[in-house]
Amino acid sequence: MRCTALLLSLVFSTAASAQEDAPPELAFDRPGIGFAASTLPRGGVALEAGLPSFSRDRDADGVLSTQYSADLALRIGVSSHVELQAFTSPWNHLRVAPRDAPAARSRGAGDLGIGLKVALPLPSDRHAVALLATTTFATGSRDFSEGATQYALGASYEYEVSDRWTGALYANVTRGGSEDSVTWAPSLSFAATDTVSTYLEAGFTHTDGEPSSRIAGAGITWMASPTVQLDASFDVGLDDDSPDTQAGLGVSVYFN
Repeated sequence: MRCTALLLSLVFSTAASAQEDAPPELAFDRPGIGFAASTLPRGGVALEAGLPSFSRDRDADGVLSTQYSADLALRIGVSSHVELQAFTSPWNHLRVAPRDAPAARSRGAGDLGIGLKVALPLPSDRHAVALLATTTFATGSRDFSEGATQYALGASYEYEVSDRWTGALYANVTRGGSEDSVTWAPSLSFAATDTVSTYLEAGFTHTDGEPSSRIAGAGITWMASPTVQLDASFDVGLDDDSPDTQAGLGVSVYFN
């Protein structure tokens, strides 16, 4: 837990020094399956962290896997419609408990990735589209690495139904190693107040040579200040081939 404490200290010290003036259309990429269909303004920086994320799954053989991860993403606005990203999970803890056998535990860092996000200019303010291309390098510990370089291209579309309701559709294609996967996820968000929003989402993933997975969940965000967002979210598996439970708490901070 020492790494988690250090991560918390970093995030909250950054939040304490963050400027209180945020751009009017500020949107963070977390939480949720997809990402915001917008980019940070030029010179803007956002630090987004999971504190931590949690997942649990019991497979057909009765093996129970429980994992905690401290996710970290850095976003940097380089122009009015382009941003750079870097992301990793510096701390992970995995517990694997076979049926009628002692549990095994492991700790380590996850893979390191970089990305380029582009928001497409559209004539209508009600519509928003962004593309995100990422490369993830197999730098992590054995139990927390994909084992090969991964390339992904994602797209996020948002439609502002009204002042409070927003619909979104996310799609992503990942290629790396010997497996290709496609994910798509619709969601619906509701702005309950000027600072509190909630959402519902569903996610569907197909990976070559493996069973498809389906999850659904919800989340809530609270803008604790104009530059600091706190979030909580969860997803549950809709079939036997999906993780049973995924949940997380997070904080996102914007500063110039």
